[in-house]
Amino acid sequence: MIDLLYWPTPNGWKIAIALEEMELAYRMIPVDIGKGAQFEPAFLAVSPNNRIPAIVDQDPDDGGPPVSVFESGAILVYLAEKTGRFLPADPRGRSETLQWLMWQMGGLGPMLGQHGHFKLYARDRIPYAIERYRAEAERLYGVLDRRLAGREFVAGPYSIADMACWPWVVTHKAQEIDLAVFPNVRRWYDALKERPALRRGYQLGRELRG
Repeated sequence: MIDLLYWPTPNGWKIAIALEEMELAYRMIPVDIGKGAQFEPAFLAVSPNNRIPAIVDQDPDDGGPPVSVFESGAILVYLAEKTGRFLPADPRGRSETLQWLMWQMGGLGPMLGQHGHFKLYARDRIPYAIERYRAEAERLYGVLDRRLAGREFVAGPYSIADMACWPWVVTHKAQEIDLAVFPNVRRWYDALKERPALRRGYQLGRELRG
């Protein structure tokens, strides 16, 4: 059993999607980030960076005590290695998938997060910040669009790289990014949206948002 310490955000959705796609038994433990639950000692013991998601694997493969993992990219790799799914075993395929996973972790997620913050949530409207992160968001969408030209998925077969990127593209409407400008991203996004397991993961905890 996997304990999923979770709140419905793009980074949380990544892991919910992976757990559903990998058909792993899990229980969702809400961490209300709006009320500061991510700063509670019990959560910090699992995720010292006070960010969701995190997991605790109650049944690790080595038969030892429970294993806790924080950082969504590390969780995706852990789950893929645990199940032998969605991360190629051959060195070339593995490297390609991990490169695009790291691209999402270091670029797509943080930059869209900053764009969303300054555009939608910041108390003070700062045109420079909005324009800077808007330009970077569009640049990254362009990178993804070029990558998906002639490809069904981000890296080889459907993988944890797709599971990492898709939840951030979900935010395109709120961030007013027109997917018509990025037709390959649009095709990929719409195709993945039809996957039943992905939809279940994306919908996990919708009621928590109120």
